[in-house]
Amino acid sequence: MRKTFRIKKPEEFQQVFNKHHSIANKYFIVYQMTKTDQKHFRVGLSVSKKVGKAHDRVWVKRRIRQSLLELKPQMPQELDLLVIARPAAAHQSQKFLKEQMIHVLKLAKILKEENA
Repeated sequence: MRKTFRIKKPEEFQQVFNKHHSIANKYFIVYQMTKTDQKHFRVGLSVSKKVGKAHDRVWVKRRIRQSLLELKPQMPQELDLLVIARPAAAHQSQKFLKEQMIHVLKLAKILKEENA
């Protein structure tokens, strides 16, 4: 995922937190904020030490980024998202984490429905 798709600055994280529109399941918490002046969605990731050691946290972040990259065509472009991984996300497969990401994004009404 390109760096332009990431939220990195603490003040940007805080801005999305302050909007406080969140949806959660057992594995993820997703905060969302609509912004009309951007060309693509942006994502901020937070994985706490409760998830595991540094390599476990990096592993979970990579899986989340890959899942969102695969879901990019179905995502609205005028959105800032914060994804917080819960400890249950550790040691789960890529496929399972993607399914859970789809689940929480559908709960938040973020994903566009497919014509399948």
